[in-house]
Amino acid sequence: MTYAEKSRHQLQDELDILTGEYARWQARGLALNMARGKPAPAALDLSRDLLDALPGDGAMTDAAGNDLRNYGLLTGLDEAKELMGQIMGVPAANVIVLGNSSLNIMYDTVSRSVTHGVLGFTPWAKLDKVKFLCPAPGYDRHFAITQHFGIQNIVVPMTPQGPDMTVVEHYVNTDPAVKGIWCVPKYSNPQGITYSAKTVRRFASLRPAAGDFRIYWDNAYAVHDLAEKGDQLADLKHAADAAGNPDLYYMFASTSKITFAGSGIAAVASSAANLAELQNTLFYQTIGADKINQMRHVHYLKDIEGVAAQMRRLAAVIAPKFDAVLKTLDAGLGGLGISSWTKPNGGYFISFDGLPGTAKRIVTLAKEAGVTLTSAGATYPYGKDPQDANIRIAPTYPSVDELALASELFVVCVKIASIELLLADKS
Repeated sequence: MTYAEKSRHQLQDELDILTGEYARWQARGLALNMARGKPAPAALDLSRDLLDALPGDGAMTDAAGNDLRNYGLLTGLDEAKELMGQIMGVPAANVIVLGNSSLNIMYDTVSRSVTHGVLGFTPWAKLDKVKFLCPAPGYDRHFAITQHFGIQNIVVPMTPQGPDMTVVEHYVNTDPAVKGIWCVPKYSNPQGITYSAKTVRRFASLRPAAGDFRIYWDNAYAVHDLAEKGDQLADLKHAADAAGNPDLYYMFASTSKITFAGSGIAAVASSAANLAELQNTLFYQTIGADKINQMRHVHYLKDIEGVAAQMRRLAAVIAPKFDAVLKTLDAGLGGLGISSWTKPNGGYFISFDGLPGTAKRIVTLAKEAGVTLTSAGATYPYGKDPQDANIRIAPTYPSVDELALASELFVVCVKIASIELLLADKS
């Protein structure tokens, strides 16, 4: 029986049993964290050889003879551009390689648009209203950047093919205050959705009312397949060029979940015009990024085949963790009619939806029994999930055994919150 089919008496009996079970979980004194998508130590250990990847003969130059230890090469090493271009699926000529954080590049890109504008358009700080589209559920750190600058975040519903493009097209093509949209196009955070080829083409074919509108294409999980046959993402650059929109996008990526999360390399890709504007800002901002780390990554990963081999090693560590969570959810909640969850082919998260009005209660119950989850509402702008239903589950950091425990407790919390809601409705 689904929970909706059970009588009030049956639900109360089950709640009594679950309450006792929950008390026993509390007595165990757990301290587990599934709140953020951090790599586990075992995943980071796979890149240990990165530290010794540079040649042992003391050579500290790139192919052109530039000294990696000195100032210069504002836009990064040519070899690093080639590597990051292969990861993003764009030519090296369209890439700038910077420090270790793609999020930092995104922040700087928004900041530059606020203070100096985009390709000659009015700086956003001088406008009465600036709006950003936020496909949701989505990435809280994206939404936080635009919120930080006082930009109005607007929710766009997600579909199995990506953002609802009818909604996107309406806003972008009719409202000149709409200046951008956040996108995680492959294995979206948190749902694990890969945008369909049709969705990518519709993005590339937008006709923005604002000439300074840009797609913020955060390809954070470009190579992060868990399944042997991962999802394929269509080529936005090719589609935008074909549609006569070469300046329409900024594409971001990093090696933060390929090698070391705090010591990777990050890059931005775009048109020649967009990159020239970025380079002009870099002239005032820096004398150059860490070229030694860029070359270290080039020697360690080599090319896209080397990246693929690294990701297979990482999948061997991460995939069993996803399997442990999904197996427990299937066994504990399948068929009850009170929840649904994604089963992604890659990325870093599982997106869980409970009954509307239960997410905050589930997160609170889990925390009070020793399991920390991402805050309810975090996957929506301003932390406000209108349904109070979505919870992002991050399986990557805990061990498989810890995840099995945390998932079992999570199931109990979902059941308790759901029955409480149904009993309130029946009363």
